[in-house]
Amino acid sequence: MIPTAIRFRTQRLSFLGIGALLLSAAPAMVKPAGAQEYIAKADAKRPPGAGTHAKQRADVARFRARVEGVLSEAHAERAYWGLLVADRDTGETLYELNADHFFRPGSNAKLFTTAFALSALGLEHRYHTTLQSRSALAEDGRLSSDLIFLGSGDPDISNRKFPYAGKIERDGPADKILIELADAAVAKGLKEVDGDIVADDSIFPYDPYPAGWSVGDLFFTFGAPVSAIAFNENSISIEIRPGNRAADPGKIVVEPGTALDSFGHEITTSTVGEKPDFSVVRQAGSNFILLRGSIPLGHAPVKLDLAMTDPSETLARTLKEALEARGVHIMGGIRVQHAPPPVRSVEVPVVLPSGRPDPPPNSYVLAEHLSPSLLESVRLTNKISQNLHAELFLRTMGQLRTGVGTTDAGLWEEQGFLKAAGIRDGDAVLVDGSGLSQNNLVTPQAMTGLLLYALRQPWGEDFLSTLPIAGVDGTLENRMKGTAATGRVQAKTGTLEHEHSIAGCATTQSGEHLVFAIFGNNNPQRGHDATGTLDEITVAMVETLGSVAPHKKKK
Repeated sequence: MIPTAIRFRTQRLSFLGIGALLLSAAPAMVKPAGAQEYIAKADAKRPPGAGTHAKQRADVARFRARVEGVLSEAHAERAYWGLLVADRDTGETLYELNADHFFRPGSNAKLFTTAFALSALGLEHRYHTTLQSRSALAEDGRLSSDLIFLGSGDPDISNRKFPYAGKIERDGPADKILIELADAAVAKGLKEVDGDIVADDSIFPYDPYPAGWSVGDLFFTFGAPVSAIAFNENSISIEIRPGNRAADPGKIVVEPGTALDSFGHEITTSTVGEKPDFSVVRQAGSNFILLRGSIPLGHAPVKLDLAMTDPSETLARTLKEALEARGVHIMGGIRVQHAPPPVRSVEVPVVLPSGRPDPPPNSYVLAEHLSPSLLESVRLTNKISQNLHAELFLRTMGQLRTGVGTTDAGLWEEQGFLKAAGIRDGDAVLVDGSGLSQNNLVTPQAMTGLLLYALRQPWGEDFLSTLPIAGVDGTLENRMKGTAATGRVQAKTGTLEHEHSIAGCATTQSGEHLVFAIFGNNNPQRGHDATGTLDEITVAMVETLGSVAPHKKKK
């Protein structure tokens, strides 16, 4: 992570730190002057019989007053808000505001994707990746054909440590799994490859960027290209050091090392006392990322992460180097096998034969890798909000259910899951699996409906365990810490440029179990002001709701 003192710019926006998700502003919406008027107008628009803020309980009245106070604050009153809080055990709505209106969910869309994945594939589903050939290995160790890395959509071809236990841990180099595969092939007797090293990602049609992703997102890890080969989560880690003298080129170290030539870089050494200054812009060609900037003489190394522009090619090159380092002679070069791009439809996916033909009968496996369980991969996805994983889950479900590993096919299958969950048709308009797209729209009703359904399934408690815990871990580790919500709220967060959300489960101080969804759209604030409103409402929910009044604080 880049220190906040370092300026890092894209071609279109300036910001502090590269972890922020940058998306274009949402269309402006007219807001009433104050929170009470705002809530009153929302109630007036509700159809007869729909209720306003549900039960007329004293605790709900206290919560409503707290919400009105929070939404009256200067940094919140011009944004557009939607809330729904329901009793987890009975499903009864306790409080709602604009609950049937559409909001951009950001990464809260991952709740739909990961719940569907656990339902459709099962907690113990695992991806099976192979290193294989179309000819048998000769007794002298010679392979007379290509050596093929057959991508399966496994999101965890990396050095991530599983199970996720509250923090991100790495174990070994980025190419750890490729080294293990190379070792296994050599142990089986491989000494020479007459053909190429082929990275085959054709189980999914070639379509690296879902609809609605912004150009500015594609430079960074959260916008990494989606491919059936996900090497090091399709990202590269870069360490920049100053040269020996001012005006010298900066020194760059990249992991994985074979990705050094996959992006352009123009880094110079500036004079002592200046601040590091970097920007990412587009350049012509397939390797479209150009990193430019300067680092002052004598400055400590600066580390940053960027998207990998061609994961399959980088993996093939890395695998070739790993084999050669183990004495395997490669006669050919490296090659990538893509499937044709998908045929898009505006209504339903066009179900075509899978991009990859059935394996020929003379396929020979030299090494194989089995992924962590789907539950552990989902846990990582939801805890840290990993976009690539969610996109791969969606395409996997499309491939397994229709034979087509596309986003559209996965979304089409997901509609059946949403119908089974009782979510009204049209209440969740999703175009990707991660929520990075600006085209996603969901209602608070749909979000809480999903949670209520999921928690009643055999896999529901496991699903709940994958969500961040307020003040403890994941994307909520540093939020609501030291408040009544700490340890009591398990929820997924969502953050785009002007959209913020939180949805999940809570246990109040009075012991009531809740599900909730809070959305704030069209909010120009950043940092604490952007998420602070969500947190204040969440804390108020924990403190006020429940059949027993909260204890007064001791003086």
